[in-house]
Amino acid sequence: MLRKVAAFLLALTAAVSAQTGQPASADSVARDLQKKYDRMVDFSADFVHNYRGGVLKQQATEQGHLLVKKPGKMLWEYTSPEKKTFVSDGHKLYSYIPRDKQVLLSTVPPDDQAPAPALFLTGKGNIEGDFNAAFDKVAEAPAGTIALRLTPKKHEPDYNSLTLVLQPGTLNLSMLITVDPQGGRSVFTFTNLKENVGLTDKQFEFKIPRGVELIPDDAVK
Repeated sequence: MLRKVAAFLLALTAAVSAQTGQPASADSVARDLQKKYDRMVDFSADFVHNYRGGVLKQQATEQGHLLVKKPGKMLWEYTSPEKKTFVSDGHKLYSYIPRDKQVLLSTVPPDDQAPAPALFLTGKGNIEGDFNAAFDKVAEAPAGTIALRLTPKKHEPDYNSLTLVLQPGTLNLSMLITVDPQGGRSVFTFTNLKENVGLTDKQFEFKIPRGVELIPDDAVK
């Protein structure tokens, strides 16, 4: 499940720090986020991930560091309480949990099969074109922030909606919340967010650790 969460969340974490005044409407916020993302090259941030399951009522809190570089490169490095790595080099997605001694390898899907957030990450999607935007209420959001709920216009099997919690004026991203079809809820809280920091492609290269089994899916050649 965490692999899927990482794959579609990365796209929207790039919508940060657009310069704007008090939003007149949810659509105007969505337009400002798209304009900002179009100008952004990369960003980094620390995160805390809180998950509450729907059917199984699971709960978990994890934290780590995130790197994103257009087009399509991403690294989620979970550091606590368990080390996990999810990395995309733009072509392949590697999922590594050290205690399992396995690396799961999959290909980044082509445009006609990719979910809307993945297209947004690669610079080919559009918030207004792919989502319906509306203001939201988030109980744990900091006072005075703006919560923008994005509902996909086409069916997405892994999530029902995304909510971005943004600072007014700057639209700095504070939180990202997803709800899946089973009622599971993931809350990502971001700190130390920095944009256009000059990330290199080498930072998204993944080397298979010694003694670890590589398990490719059927799409990997």
